[in-house]
Amino acid sequence: MTAGQGLRVERDKATGVAVLTLDRERKHNAIDLETATELAAAWRELRYEDDVRAVVLTGAGPAAFCTGIDRDVSVRQPPSPYSVDDPLVAIGPKANDLWKPVVAAVNGMACGGAFYLLGESEFIVSATTATYFDPHTSYGMVSAYEAVYMAQRMPFGEAARMSLMGTAERLSARRAYEIGLVSELAEPDGLLPAALRAAETMAGFPTEAVQGTVRALWSAKQAALQQALSQAPALIALGNLAPERQADLFAARRDRSAEPRVR
Repeated sequence: MTAGQGLRVERDKATGVAVLTLDRERKHNAIDLETATELAAAWRELRYEDDVRAVVLTGAGPAAFCTGIDRDVSVRQPPSPYSVDDPLVAIGPKANDLWKPVVAAVNGMACGGAFYLLGESEFIVSATTATYFDPHTSYGMVSAYEAVYMAQRMPFGEAARMSLMGTAERLSARRAYEIGLVSELAEPDGLLPAALRAAETMAGFPTEAVQGTVRALWSAKQAALQQALSQAPALIALGNLAPERQADLFAARRDRSAEPRVR
């Protein structure tokens, strides 16, 4: 097992499966700059490990898979409206040229920047208690990368509704399964075993065939994905509120008594 500040990596040579666990439970597994660096490094390292033939990605604790960027992170931005420095843009496996199959095991909340990771996983196994939502618009931010990734994995109307309804609604695990975002539901205590069962099956097949199939699947949509993502920096730069106004909206959320609708 290897561990950093916010990521645990466990390898099982007997099964050929590695488990990557976002390990910032007290922060709902939000990603800070150190964890973003650790994720990118882990994906790139796994490319060279013949003993690892499939990966499970999950979050520590029952409350959250990942809640996106840590709000305490400060990222200096260029003054151009055509450029954005996004610390999450390279946290996924495909962004790091890993073509071994990745199964996301979602436990609890998955929101915002979590979709960078879910968007680059092969499929999602979800706890029945998990929820999915995108808070960006509620806080004066453009959902660009997140919306693009979800629009490729969900019916357009469902992706649009989740992206636009902000914190007012959450998608239940059942609904996520019904629309095809999630491929399997499991009770919370059976989540990791279910994800491992799938990963171990794929790891048991000839690795060249498995990786070739992963690459073929992604070639079917990668051109459209990259074209859409290329628009994201300008849309974010032009549409986001100033950081201090975003901070005011985040602070005000504590005063809101209304619970989000779960559908």
